[in-house]
Amino acid sequence: MTDAIDERGDRIAKVLARAGLCSRREAERWVTDGRVVMNGVVLTTPAVTVPDGAIILVDGKPLPEAEPSRLWRYHKPAGLVTSHKDEKGRETLFDRLPDEIGRVISIGRLDLNSEGLLLLTNDGGLARRLELPSTGWVRRYKVRVHGTLTPPQLESLDRGLTIDGVRYGPIKAALERQQGANGWVTVALTEGKNREVRRVFEHLGVTVNRLIRLSYGPFQLGNLERGGIEEVPRRVLRDQLGLGPAQDKGRPEAPVAAAPAPAAKPARTKPPRPHHAGARPNADRRR
Repeated sequence: MTDAIDERGDRIAKVLARAGLCSRREAERWVTDGRVVMNGVVLTTPAVTVPDGAIILVDGKPLPEAEPSRLWRYHKPAGLVTSHKDEKGRETLFDRLPDEIGRVISIGRLDLNSEGLLLLTNDGGLARRLELPSTGWVRRYKVRVHGTLTPPQLESLDRGLTIDGVRYGPIKAALERQQGANGWVTVALTEGKNREVRRVFEHLGVTVNRLIRLSYGPFQLGNLERGGIEEVPRRVLRDQLGLGPAQDKGRPEAPVAAAPAPAAKPARTKPPRPHHAGARPNADRRR
């Protein structure tokens, strides 16, 4: 029997991700490793659609029933790896999450020394959707750099640039304050490529020594304490992500944030204390 199945349905990787087991990319690896069985046949390629009523086993165990999509805001401290397993044995942020949350994956990443807002979800398909540049969601950062930057240098980032053959899209950057050898810069971008902020500033001749993500699309770091985690209310998911009631079936209603975040204030010498616990509707969305 071949793996090319003609019935209409979702790809096997999407089905595994939607069940909350892994990301789509991980699911594809599981398939090629021979860990996934559908209707008694070991799959060898992720190019498989899943027909209605298919019986799927992963490592000999049936899939759990798909849960409604859920999203959490997490305040990642510096010093934690954004990975489920680290080849160097370093502590990961998933090691610190409460057991009752279950298995979640990150939407995008923050590197070891970066901190601030990280979105977590139980839905691999949702994670993939929100990571795509086509979503148009702006990621905002507060960055401390060692060195001096000029307004023309920062303005040049708005045109995008190429570094070592890698093309980076437009970046909005503004110097807030220079304190001796260090300066604070606000940064807004939509792509979020690997170590993008650090590489771009190194290209300008300065070194990033602190990087804090303040928001990801409409979701704000808010007043989450370092290491804190808070679920995004279902009503916000429906408003911001268009998730239908069918995906929320059977879930209790989560509390809604008390008020929307006020407009950004001028920078201060130190990173501002976050001011809102929820999502700011329609903020940072490019149309």
